[in-house]
Amino acid sequence: MSLSEAALNAAREQAATLASALPFLRRYAGDTIVVKYGGHAMGDATLSEAFGHDIALLKLVGVNPVVVHGGGPQINTMLERLAIKSSFVDGLRVTDAAMVEIIEMVLSGSVNKQVADLINRAGALAVGISGKDGGLIRAVKLQRTVRDPHSHIERALDLGFVGQPDRIDTRLLYALSGSGLIPVIAPVGAGANGETFNINADTAAGAIAGALGATRLLMLTDVPGVLDENKQLIEELSPEQARAGIASGMISGGMIPKVETCLEAVAAGAKAAVILDGRVPHACLLELFTAAGPGTLIRGT
Repeated sequence: MSLSEAALNAAREQAATLASALPFLRRYAGDTIVVKYGGHAMGDATLSEAFGHDIALLKLVGVNPVVVHGGGPQINTMLERLAIKSSFVDGLRVTDAAMVEIIEMVLSGSVNKQVADLINRAGALAVGISGKDGGLIRAVKLQRTVRDPHSHIERALDLGFVGQPDRIDTRLLYALSGSGLIPVIAPVGAGANGETFNINADTAAGAIAGALGATRLLMLTDVPGVLDENKQLIEELSPEQARAGIASGMISGGMIPKVETCLEAVAAGAKAAVILDGRVPHACLLELFTAAGPGTLIRGT
């Protein structure tokens, strides 16, 4: 049965797309790509399915993806169901001993397995783990201070069991990736005395990307990337330009910690980090395998 002209044209477009992607496929073959997955892309069923297919495709074409996921909305839903109120300081959830158990249950349990299942259903093999597994993330208590606007005196904030990575042990990740598996990581870590710490997913992803010397850290967000004073996307920033943008106020609000995470990742060993819009279908593939990467790239020096 012969193809219609429309079907033949569609097939030609598919072939052209594959051919144009070949140089990029060769560029990233064998490389490690860390993807922070969260935000709107995580809550939309269509985008979630596309994400699972994208990560599976990366593995199937010879890239080694590592996924670190968030889960703020799912945590909020569970806390509301249990009638537990949350408070936040600078975007970080104040976490007591009872709450960290619930957070770990949600992140390492239902959310982690759902993300792994998205990838498995797309044809690859993903394994859900947490930062506590295999000693992956050794964490310490996050220290924050706040300045009183009247006296200008700084005081320490106690955020409870909110942590930050102190050491990343990459052996488990290399073992999984080397066995053809895709690690999917819930951002909780273990302290020196076995206590559990809740870690911001961006921070965990940046630390893991740095420790792995990842070729790319892809930070999926709910904005196109870093915007200039005219609200136009900035396609690339050097570390010096990024710091200057923060100092000048061009980079402000919630974008500051994301840019700082990228800077820390490239300083620790990642070759580059990209802040990109996870609301765009196939954002990871567009960034890696086309010339028109949709986000803001911060390259290491």
